[in-house]
Amino acid sequence: MTQDRSFAATFRRDWLAQPRADILAGAVVALALIPEAIGFALIAGVDPSVGLYASVAIAMVIALLGGRPGMISAATAAVAVVVIPLVRDYGVEYLFAATILMGIFQAIAALLRLDLVMQFVSRSVITGFVNALAILIFMAQLPQLDWRNDGVTWVTYAMVAAGLAIIYLFPRLSKAVPSPLVAIVLLTAAAVFWNAPVIHVGEMGELPSGLPMFHLPDVPLTWETLRIIAPYSATMAAVGLLESLLTAQIVDDFTHTDSNKQRECAGQGGANIVAALFGGMGGCAMIGQSVINVASGGRGRLSTFTAGAFLLFLLTVLGPYVGNVPMPALVAVMIMVSIGTFSWNSIANLRRHPPTSSAVMLATVVVTVWTHDLAMGVLTGVLLSGIFFAGKVRTMFRVERIRREHSAVYKVTGQIFFASVDRFKAALGPESKYDDAAHHVVIDVSGAHFWDISAIEALEKVVDRMRRNGRHTRIVGLNTASADLFDRFALEDRTGLETGLAPH
Repeated sequence: MTQDRSFAATFRRDWLAQPRADILAGAVVALALIPEAIGFALIAGVDPSVGLYASVAIAMVIALLGGRPGMISAATAAVAVVVIPLVRDYGVEYLFAATILMGIFQAIAALLRLDLVMQFVSRSVITGFVNALAILIFMAQLPQLDWRNDGVTWVTYAMVAAGLAIIYLFPRLSKAVPSPLVAIVLLTAAAVFWNAPVIHVGEMGELPSGLPMFHLPDVPLTWETLRIIAPYSATMAAVGLLESLLTAQIVDDFTHTDSNKQRECAGQGGANIVAALFGGMGGCAMIGQSVINVASGGRGRLSTFTAGAFLLFLLTVLGPYVGNVPMPALVAVMIMVSIGTFSWNSIANLRRHPPTSSAVMLATVVVTVWTHDLAMGVLTGVLLSGIFFAGKVRTMFRVERIRREHSAVYKVTGQIFFASVDRFKAALGPESKYDDAAHHVVIDVSGAHFWDISAIEALEKVVDRMRRNGRHTRIVGLNTASADLFDRFALEDRTGLETGLAPH
């Protein structure tokens, strides 16, 4: 009975907390998904319907299975660029098969709790990721603003400016309807009424007119097929999960709520499998559309489901009308997204934050924007964070030598691991460098922690060297974790040394 009440409370919170706001936000997102899905399909080298059907299926399924309410998932460029060689060399049926295997890999990742890898992504990397995406979103709009392209005239710039004015000024009049939706509707009406010379959504690619149909990939079920698709599937799964988990963290921050990252991994897998079975390509979370959804008031699963369902309605029922939506209206919305996504306070923080944190953030931005590869940018940031952290911890220890008649006490403080063992060994000897070499030596490590076998081996070498030089040596103060590590990995045939474990 308690479980039933808990389920009902969760259902109301995720689906029925604010239905009006969620439905309106989902409608805005659906309109913004159309040119993106068409563009990503063309990047992958497939028919626009493959990207559009994928966006429909992924959005609707992830609303049911995902772990981050209010986040939008659909066909994405990050996945599309991976499959270009596969589609070129083997055809779209192999793309569908690879997408199914991608979903299976993501489900396995959920079982293995690979979502916990996000714990190693620092705040500086996330900030850099957000800023890079904001820049990439803005850069993606530039071709629609290039005056050298056919169809781009002064009217285009005027409509973009008008769209931005509506988006930012309309909320001062009313917040009952999302301002991006108002901008799209008004600019579409104006473009149709005056027959404005601008590019329309229908010119981006042919919109499908029918419902997606269930379709099993027409590929041979052989090891050769698996050998062909497995590398692509693994890359798609990794890129998709990386972008989805980072986007989930960003939406967590925007909404001041938590999400279930393990469930999100499993949900991404299920969504991609369903998408492929209905003629769609792979996808993942989209930060731009997620920001549109949140900025328009979408918070629950209903907003994500509405985005997919309304997109299907637009394609199958209102296709001719949707084709008349002017691209400048959607460009204005995406510029708003890029402005809202960029972490502007990160610029001021460049001077206030530690130089290493700023370097990580900037490196993530530069590599991501330069390569247009989100995974490469994040990997660069994570590696730099690890290097800077290791360098910082490496220097955060000291050794103090205290002489007491015929004995000497070495008080070790800090972290001992593979990056600091050389300094550790140098600081503790050799004893011959001291004029007052002691016969009895105590190494007090009560203020230190030994992290790995490199640290244990360094401690053994120091003690062994002192013992061979005639020093009676004891180790005191090992904390429980360090003592366990010492007991497991110390070389028994080197001892004869007396080890005292002092209380810690």
